[in-house]
Amino acid sequence: MTDLQECRRKIDEIDNQMVEFFEKRMKVCEEVAEYKIHTGKKVLDPEREHAKLEEIRKKAHGEFNELGAQELFQQIMAISRKRQYQLLTEYGPKEKEDFQMVEQLPRNNVTVVFQGVEGAYSYGAMRAYFQEDIKSYHVKLFRDAMEEVATGRADYAVLPIENSTAGIVTDIYDLLTEYNLFIVGEQILKVEHVLLGLQEAELSDIAGVYSHPQGLAQCKEYLEEHRDWKTTAVTNTAAAAKKVSADQDKTHAAIASRAAGEIYNLKVLAENICKNDSNVTRFIILAKKPVYENNSSRISVCFEARHASGTLYNVLSHMIYNGLNMTKIESRPIPGKTWEYRFFVDFEGNLRDSAVKNALRGMEAETSYLKILGNY
Repeated sequence: MTDLQECRRKIDEIDNQMVEFFEKRMKVCEEVAEYKIHTGKKVLDPEREHAKLEEIRKKAHGEFNELGAQELFQQIMAISRKRQYQLLTEYGPKEKEDFQMVEQLPRNNVTVVFQGVEGAYSYGAMRAYFQEDIKSYHVKLFRDAMEEVATGRADYAVLPIENSTAGIVTDIYDLLTEYNLFIVGEQILKVEHVLLGLQEAELSDIAGVYSHPQGLAQCKEYLEEHRDWKTTAVTNTAAAAKKVSADQDKTHAAIASRAAGEIYNLKVLAENICKNDSNVTRFIILAKKPVYENNSSRISVCFEARHASGTLYNVLSHMIYNGLNMTKIESRPIPGKTWEYRFFVDFEGNLRDSAVKNALRGMEAETSYLKILGNY
């Protein structure tokens, strides 16, 4: 019978040797980094790495060991690159910084656009983020709001990006890659939906309900208790309230905010219709210029990587090795590329931090497309 303790002793001895050789290898990698700093040669050479992995794979014996050796050295090479990126950030030529740090964003005497109408949750988020002395106006579509900022007619746009109950607003993610705008702030707003109807209406009169698709989704449980009601999606919750007020049909109701009911002279027919007490929506503040406040602590990026095994892990590992905490990841299909995806990642940090610079340098080098959406 095999002596387990003796096996463990042998493994410990081999592991100690592996650590020793690993550190020797990393020392040589630092010399390689010095050469690349002086010559401007890129850290990643995909063709050489692929050839090297094939060579290593052939040296192993048996299919299992071949795959294992390949995976092991893939990770060793990835770790080596991360060390080279660190040295490049520290000693290499300084990269041009596209983002400008400011002490604080102006929150008064600016022009702000929001999607929807007065009384919409976007309107409430705008009022919570900005001061009173601003010029504001509304547009019908998310795209319209982005267009207003892109053309300079508005300084900022306020748009919803995710809800704690219904999830992300996919249209916003797609538009963030289409427009060259930047996230400069965020506002978390508690969503408290009520059912609104005409002053003379009663709950028993209702046959149809209007709301934004997110509003309908967030109140799904309540609506399932009234399956005879017809639900109709509109552009936003406040628009639903406005329509009920304009139609003057007491069989129609809207899922919207209490503030929308006050604006459009509707009464509350039912309260607490969203079963989730912690229902909140995160709104982003978009601007044309890439700026960030000096105390910003969240970074949003989007990227595309090769459609191959391990590429997503390799990109995200730059955050791991630099001690950065990833707080969110989403994926969206890339138009025209079947089964390929664009990734959106949020992580903690400030663009001034050396760890952030190291991670972003590595991510940019090892992706086919990387955009910093904002630091806020």
